[in-house]
Amino acid sequence: MPLGNAKFTRGSYRGLMSFRKPFRAQPVRLGPHLCAQRRRGTQLFAAKVLGAAAVAGLLIGAMSVPTVRAQVGKVPAALGLARARAPQTGDHWQGCNHARAAGTAPIYAGEPGYREGMDGDGDGIACEPVP
Repeated sequence: MPLGNAKFTRGSYRGLMSFRKPFRAQPVRLGPHLCAQRRRGTQLFAAKVLGAAAVAGLLIGAMSVPTVRAQVGKVPAALGLARARAPQTGDHWQGCNHARAAGTAPIYAGEPGYREGMDGDGDGIACEPVP
């Protein structure tokens, strides 16, 4: 490929261009607005972590007070996740509605008050919670 008066062949121009330094990318310097944006993101993350730690500390501290602990213990029974009263000897309920009203539902096989007539699906748990 002719260039001016000189005629170059493949590979012959390498010696002529050896004065050039190999290409090296310059490190990218972020502008002040990008640096500030990164700092804000880091500060926001730190604030979230500290906030979560503070809330966890308050909850743990509140649970150490006996009156709060007693009230929290009633929550599962109020939500129907646990029994308010364990079945006792001599318990006999007309139906599941009466057992639920007394706070003894669900009643498991072998416990006082369990009858196969109250266990609709035959899995050994009478008066199962209604979803």
